[in-house]
Amino acid sequence: MEVSLTRKSEQMYEGTNARGQSIILAGEGQAVGPMESVLLAGASCASIDLELILKKMQQPLVGLEVKISGDRAEDQVPKVFVKVHLHFILSGKIDPSKADRAISLSVEKYCSVLMMVSKTADVTYSFEIKEN
Repeated sequence: MEVSLTRKSEQMYEGTNARGQSIILAGEGQAVGPMESVLLAGASCASIDLELILKKMQQPLVGLEVKISGDRAEDQVPKVFVKVHLHFILSGKIDPSKADRAISLSVEKYCSVLMMVSKTADVTYSFEIKEN
């Protein structure tokens, strides 16, 4: 895997992958920050896994939203994440026990991003199901 990062302006960068797709990252609140992007990467990684697992379980996922919170170390540099919580909001007629199993597999076993984050942070999850 290769990506590139190009400075666009002061503390603003464009990250581009080998397919030419890009994102803007920045400091000082100008765009998504690097640590916010880690949380988003973890949520998207887990969500992709979750969607695939639920499909194999023949569970009809209609919609998915994830709210992620992260607490960072205050007394050290670098200020790594020490706690990350993902709250999954699933839409569809999904069996709660299958949802819990699928999320557990995604968060605790399959998501590479969250596996890296878990080296410094306690990663937890919760979920709710909204039937359509």
